[in-house]
Amino acid sequence: MLDGRQVSATLLRGLKLRCPVCGLSSVFRRPFRVRHHCPACGALFQREEGFFVGALMINVVTTEAAVLVAYAVLLLALGGRDSLTLTLLFAVALLFPVAFYHHSWSLWLAADHLIERLPKHSGDD
Repeated sequence: MLDGRQVSATLLRGLKLRCPVCGLSSVFRRPFRVRHHCPACGALFQREEGFFVGALMINVVTTEAAVLVAYAVLLLALGGRDSLTLTLLFAVALLFPVAFYHHSWSLWLAADHLIERLPKHSGDD
């Protein structure tokens, strides 16, 4: 059973885009390219087909929350000027998911590691 310190350390490694198991290497080998596995500890990052759906879900839900927060702020700041508000919300809806892509993957890996432990890379591919 994990204690609070282990959970927070794993999530912090996820926020830092580091391997959720060891924290020694990056989850990404280059922008928008998730490593197959961690070169330091061998934790497998890319698994079966559809594994990435959780990362997409995190990105979509977080983007929706960002658009709602931006709408509330713009509503208070601009007093309901519809055309400017819609333009800015459209920009948030387009740019936020791209900017949050890496963190959604990394947080998904951290959550998966907390729930069922990331498997080790077998080395056959």
